Amino acid sequence: MERPDWAPDDVDLSRPSVARAYDYWLGGSHNFEVDREFARQALAAVPDLRLVARANREFLHRAVRFMLDEGIRQFLDIGSGIPTVGNVHEIAQRVDPDARVVYVDIDPVAVAHSTQILAGQPNAVALLEDLRHPEAILEHPETRRLLDLDRPVGLLLVSVVHAIPDEDDPYGLVRRLWTALAPGSCAAISHVTTDSRPDEMGEGARLSGRTSTPVTARTRSQVQDLFAGLELVEPGVVWSPLWRPETPDDVGEHPERMSFYVGVGRRR
Repeated sequence: MERPDWAPDDVDLSRPSVARAYDYWLGGSHNFEVDREFARQALAAVPDLRLVARANREFLHRAVRFMLDEGIRQFLDIGSGIPTVGNVHEIAQRVDPDARVVYVDIDPVAVAHSTQILAGQPNAVALLEDLRHPEAILEHPETRRLLDLDRPVGLLLVSVVHAIPDEDDPYGLVRRLWTALAPGSCAAISHVTTDSRPDEMGEGARLSGRTSTPVTARTRSQVQDLFAGLELVEPGVVWSPLWRPETPDDVGEHPERMSFYVGVGRRR
């Protein structure tokens, strides 16, 4: 396979990436044929997967706007993926041009493309790091340069915690991150589940085993446990379209088909 000019030299072109498949589902172009083949197979199993991805992205936007309303002006977006319209810094800097964002992803393409987009943007940076190494993220020189951890931070863990298997202790990793943040910080989490569609989403989760970040689907109760120690913001852990929708039309007739549990917790 010919390597595109924008692809970093160390990217494995033989193995699909969920981040790049997500980019494909959202209509992006920073993906390879191996990613598109995986994405098409996942669409065969879950035909409305593009709607699921969009609903998840819209939750991110609403969560960021909520945090801005709470007075938060700095964000740590882990599992940020390949940039699409409505990135965190774009939303935040419309409210406050001085808002700061650290993007973190494990996928070199996501980080390379983010770095390209952020050229000349002094208040946002993209790091190649792994959620399983919270200390490396929190202590990174660029994190320390941009974020003041003694002031409230918006921690964004959108569509990433399900990439952490149980043996890597996702609950402990999430807790380690938010306990490093100041009181008044908020954590937004979205997480895939098979609760509403065990056959379709179960097949999608099985297919993810071909990627570098296989999915571990979890129940509502398990997702709630990720917020242990935080004050859950109303309406709690719900289907993605039900978290503070802007209009009734945003919910649709079957919000459970979006197959993501989402929520925001506040550190007191």
